[in-house]
Formats: sequence, structure tokens, C-alpha cells
Amino acid sequence: MSGAADGGVGDAIVEMVGLTRQFTVREGVRRRRLTAVDDLTVRIAPGEAVGYIGANGAGKSTTIKMLAGILVPTRGTVRTCGLRPVKDRRRLARQIGVVFGQRSQLWWDLPVRESFRILAAIHALPAAVGRARTEELVERLEMADFLATPVRQLSLGQRMRAEIAAALLHSPRLVILDEPTIGLDVLSKQRLREFLIAERAVHGTTLLLTTHDMGDIVRLCERVLVIDRGRLAYDGDLPGLAGAAGADRVLVVDLAGPAADLTGVPAARHVASEDRGRRQRLAFDAETTTAARVLAAVTATAEVLDFTVEEPDIEDVVRRLYAATRRVPGVPRSGT
Repeated sequence: MSGAADGGVGDAIVEMVGLTRQFTVREGVRRRRLTAVDDLTVRIAPGEAVGYIGANGAGKSTTIKMLAGILVPTRGTVRTCGLRPVKDRRRLARQIGVVFGQRSQLWWDLPVRESFRILAAIHALPAAVGRARTEELVERLEMADFLATPVRQLSLGQRMRAEIAAALLHSPRLVILDEPTIGLDVLSKQRLREFLIAERAVHGTTLLLTTHDMGDIVRLCERVLVIDRGRLAYDGDLPGLAGAAGADRVLVVDLAGPAADLTGVPAARHVASEDRGRRQRLAFDAETTTAARVLAAVTATAEVLDFTVEEPDIEDVVRRLYAATRRVPGVPRSGT
């Protein structure tokens, strides 16, 4: 799903045109220019959920800091919620919420409840609005049991729930989450993901998510931006990402009895067999055929008891995409 197709230019929540950020780094007595973000042009429409992924040092955090008005672009333009992030930084603070997995916006020695009261005052929320929104977030994020607990005494999962509530207290149009589930256990991750899905459904919040946890991307995002060495390598949906990287889907079939390797199935490649051929894996390119066609070819030669389709591993897909784009420098891939 691409934001480029939704609404007019003025409707964009995020709009970057030729966005570039360079730094001067010292190497001994010499200095050189390092390009952290290189000519990014991206548009994100209201209500989208976008995953922004890339290797460490690819330029993700630098981009976020420019969107939030913390860094000034070297070249290009950026608008966040229709505002100029640096010049309109105070106004923008009322429109966005940002969560950094390694940094806190809560007061370390104060109970969670007091942090929420202070933040409501900072955002100039009317008392009734602040109370109602706090109660909503406390209920939906299951925070009632630790509202009176000082932030320094919270578990990591509890603190991240409180951090996300703090970022959403003023009902921002855009929420930017930088590694929000880092270090969390499976249950805590699931709780946060379910909350974010519900928040978007109820309030129409636009989500920009950076993470190394591909489970977050798969469950939360319809659109993916891949950045590689500061440049946009891909903009499109998850299935398109697999196609752009040349990654195959895999049909897993359970047969009624032992069988020889299924090596002659049209448009498919035999990957592996288990249990004397009772279970076999066949890879296929979703751009040229479908799971249904491969399955039909298999059932024409063997009795199939059950089957599943395995999607490509997203981390492997991203590695493949990096390799492909680095063979052709400067050429972004688009799934739209």
C-alpha cells in the first residue's frame, strides 16, 4: 500500500522531498563529509502504518530526528503533519508522539501517574480531557496495577507500556516508534502490538515504526520502507518486498505415504524431503505462479493429506534486497 496514491499533497502526514543530511567527521587531522540520509523522497498518508527498516547506521534515526525537528536537513524539504519540523517545533509537538526504546520521557523517581499528569499539563490538555485519555490508556494497556509505582521500579515491559501511553496521551496524529519492543518478552510484545492495532482502529493514528524485530513489521505494518546507506532501497508492501528481493514462497505438503522427491513439478523447485518423502517442501516464485497451481500439480501425482505455505523470512528478504541494490547502486526498488 503506497501513500502516494492517497489524498492530495496537503493531506500528507509525512512528506520528504530530496531529504538529505550530512555530517562532518574527523579522522585524525583530516575531515570528511558523511552522508547519513541521501535524497529521500517519501510520502505517508493519514492512517498508514509504515515500517521503516534497515541495518544499523542505515539512516533511520537520522530521518526520525529530522521529522521531529531535532536535526536540520542539509538539503531537501520535510513536512510533518503539514508543519516545518524545526521552525514549527512547538506546534509539531502537539501533533506527534515519539517513543525511543532506549530513552525515557517519564520522570524516573516519580510514580507513573504523576508523569502522566505532568505531560498532560505540558500539552495543555483540559483537565477533563487529560483524565479521560489517561483512564482510556490505563485500561487498554493494563497499567492500573503499577500507576503508583515509581518509574525506576517498573519492569521493562511495564515501562514500555507507560512510555507508549505517555507518547499517546495528547492523541497525536502521528506516532513514531523507534525499537518499541526491544528486550521485551513474547507476552509483552504481543500486548503492545494488540494495543497499537486497536489504537489505529479507534483513533486513525498514523504509525511509523523502526525495528529490527520483523514480527513487529509483519503484524503492524501494511507498507515497508527499506533504507540502505541513507538511500531508499524499497517502498511497497511485504509481499512485494519478497518479490523485489527474489525470495521464494515454500509449499509444504504432507503426503499419504512414502514418495520420491517431487522434482518435476512445473514452476517449482524441490527443496527438501522428510520422513521418506511423506513431507516435502517445494519453493516457487509468487511472481510467476501461485500456491494453488503448484498444489494442483502435486495432487495430480500424489495423494495430499495436508499442506501449508511458508512465507519468506523477512530478515533474509532484506539481506537479499541489500545485495541486489548494491549490485546496482542508487537504484531504489518499488513495490507500487
